[in-house]
Amino acid sequence: MTERVDSVVVGAGPNGLSAAVRLARAGRSVLVCEAADTPGGAVRSAELTLDGFAHDTFSAVYPAAAASPVFGRMPLAEHGLQWVHPPVAMAHPMPDGRAGALYRELQATVDNLNDLHRGDGDAWRRWVTPYLDNLPALRRTLLGGFPPARGGLPLAVGMGLTGVLEFARLLLLPAAQLAAELFEGPHARAWLYGSVLHGDVPPDESGSAIAGGYLQILGHAAGWPSPRGGAGRLTDALVSYVRSLGGEVRVSTPVTRIVSDGRRVAGVITADGTRMRAPIVIATTTPHALLELTCGRMSPRYAERLRRFRYGPRTVKLDWALGGPVPWTAPEARRAGTVHVGGDASAVAAQTTAVRAGRIPERPFMLFGQQSLADPSRAPAGKHTAWAYTRVPPQVAGPDAVTAHAERMTDQIERFAPGFRDLVLARHVQGPQDLERADPNLVGGDVGAGSYGLDQTVFRPLPALVPYATPIRGLWIGGASTFPGGAVHGVPGWSAASYALAARRVGR
Repeated sequence: MTERVDSVVVGAGPNGLSAAVRLARAGRSVLVCEAADTPGGAVRSAELTLDGFAHDTFSAVYPAAAASPVFGRMPLAEHGLQWVHPPVAMAHPMPDGRAGALYRELQATVDNLNDLHRGDGDAWRRWVTPYLDNLPALRRTLLGGFPPARGGLPLAVGMGLTGVLEFARLLLLPAAQLAAELFEGPHARAWLYGSVLHGDVPPDESGSAIAGGYLQILGHAAGWPSPRGGAGRLTDALVSYVRSLGGEVRVSTPVTRIVSDGRRVAGVITADGTRMRAPIVIATTTPHALLELTCGRMSPRYAERLRRFRYGPRTVKLDWALGGPVPWTAPEARRAGTVHVGGDASAVAAQTTAVRAGRIPERPFMLFGQQSLADPSRAPAGKHTAWAYTRVPPQVAGPDAVTAHAERMTDQIERFAPGFRDLVLARHVQGPQDLERADPNLVGGDVGAGSYGLDQTVFRPLPALVPYATPIRGLWIGGASTFPGGAVHGVPGWSAASYALAARRVGR
């Protein structure tokens, strides 16, 4: 059986759906092929524990989505998306029972940090204000597709030469150095380190300062919200919008081959043998999966460069159904949507050091979410959901090792929230292999779709003026392994589709 369309998108995650929107809005017929039985990629929800408890299967908190210039072009609210903002975006509890807190309101954050150590909040205000004042240019630089210099001129006009040079320095700066320059107290330093560990670059390495700092900036600019009802509601809104534009999204339709003669793409073949003929194919896969799908048709030089792509560390993720709210010792943590569990800066940094050295951390650093505090629709009345994930070395692989690490994670939560174990009604555990089976883009349980070492942050998936292009005309790559990378914002897919449309206009 053969079908003909103007374009095929491989994968119905946020990047695939963003690509489909871009193509459909340009008047192209578009078919999105998704291997799983539900769309969404790593943006899905399910009742993982007990009936009535809605858990986010993978990702859960979306500052980049709320700030995304791509999603900002879409009427997603008309398709059911509602953002829920917790009273505190993020809290980082410390062993003394106090916590650094990130609020959407800059003054509330300043007051919190000043209370923890006099002057630290004022230092944060001085540092962050120029970026907030020039947010559109900053956002265009970091979330505007490749090349990232597109927002450079407006940023230079707004911040001046000195400000732009400081920003360039920030891109290379270790978070440890930034924290030492800004803060004198231990709470604010740990507060910054926790956001750094959303990625896989240690706080003492180049490139870590921008990772943590930008997340905090987004907290003030857009918040750290979640979709009402669960992460899957964002996917539902994207799918609904694609279909309203005439696009088609097919689930349980794995693409097994991208057809080409090595020079121009001809379409795809799905697992049931159906051939989809199309002059544009956008794959939102990992680089290595793209090589497999093209069946040796890529040029040897390009293929070798894609094979160099590195993935980040593995992950263990837990979801809980709880009988009540988490009893954090720190008051700010009881109101936060996201809690960084790990203690002081040295303990947080030790997590990355241990994982890189192949050691299992006895007191793992975790990202912890409790979206039901601000969104009671996720659990029965009086009950709550919670989740946590942490990075692990390769030996945390089999079921026994994953279960043992789940106990370490629970013990760590107990240190900052005594009585947590008593609230657990049910638990769901995903190890690295479970995550990859559920979403093949999470290679080895890497939730970042590739390491964020400095070279792979800018040149993603490889050094190129147009990183979304491949040597096969009409074939583009637009998943989270391409610039600007992971988090949920749709920029890679949208950018790949934009370049594909431009190439067709000039006859490529």
